[in-house]
Amino acid sequence: MLYGILRAWAINLKKGEGKMKEQLDSIKNQAEKELSTASSLQELESIRLKYLGKKGELTSVLRGMGALSAEERPIIGQIANHVRSFIEERLEETESTLDRKEKELKLGQEVIDITMPGTSRGFGKRHPLTQVIDEIKEVFLGMGYQIAEGPEIELDYFNFEAMNIPKNHPSRDVQDTFYINDNVVLRTHTSPVQARVMKTQQPPIRIICPGRVYRSDEVDATHSPVFHQIEALVVDKGVTMGDLVGTLKVFAKVLFGEGTNIRLRPHHFPFTEPSAEVDVSCWGCGGSGCRICKGEGWVEILGAGMVNPKVLRECGIDPSVYSGFAFGLGVERVAMARFNIDDMRLFTENDVRFLKQF
Repeated sequence: MLYGILRAWAINLKKGEGKMKEQLDSIKNQAEKELSTASSLQELESIRLKYLGKKGELTSVLRGMGALSAEERPIIGQIANHVRSFIEERLEETESTLDRKEKELKLGQEVIDITMPGTSRGFGKRHPLTQVIDEIKEVFLGMGYQIAEGPEIELDYFNFEAMNIPKNHPSRDVQDTFYINDNVVLRTHTSPVQARVMKTQQPPIRIICPGRVYRSDEVDATHSPVFHQIEALVVDKGVTMGDLVGTLKVFAKVLFGEGTNIRLRPHHFPFTEPSAEVDVSCWGCGGSGCRICKGEGWVEILGAGMVNPKVLRECGIDPSVYSGFAFGLGVERVAMARFNIDDMRLFTENDVRFLKQF
């Protein structure tokens, strides 16, 4: 009787093994058939999930291997691995084929007509202010100057005190200067850069200081609360007013033309002594008088002078040994003169019709 029970058990196990083999063969054949008829990558992904996903048919069959004997499991496991490898290989082959077909179809549908005219793209140009700044830089770099820069939010000391501008000077009034607090301002000129250089560098010094400056002005055709300056500074032994005049002559001829002359008129600046306003002969009429120069023959472009000994001393330079000159100009004013522009606001309105002229 025991023999009969064991024999029936063995027969049932054989039947279980045979049933799993049939299921695996069926999965293989069915997967092969479906893969051969798949027509899209999306359909291919559905087939992959159907047979190899966590809830796929192959996975479900393998969960039943726990009921097999130790001798049967390796046999069924080997068959299952063969079926998995077969399906994965066919999936990869079919995916490659479908991917190629889809690309070919897409390329066929996206035919480019090379006879159609292309879309032109406009090229930008340098802003007229940038053009003038770059030209001025080139002039002074060619004369051996270096470019120095500093912060636009400046300490009151560097903006005023170091430049010999006392507490009661009109330019320090809140109507003229943007104050962050009692000790910090938006710089009103680029002269603080000169002070910072003189305090950290011993002569000889030969620099230009380009940058934005800020003053509390109402916006109109000739004024703006934000504009650009370029200042120059030379400090060395034996520097004279003649050196300043010679430098300004070279600068004016390069910037405005070989026939340009300059004229100095007495003026006062706290940071220079003596000081002068500098005019250039009108580039429109050559000095005979026209609309550009308002009939005077001259156009004012900058202020200049010999560095005040008080400024040199404040910055740690001995005025009995060294002397120097400085000058500064408004970039907008020069650009307006160069390009015959009568309204400063045009520079910041970003009207392409205006800007593309330059």
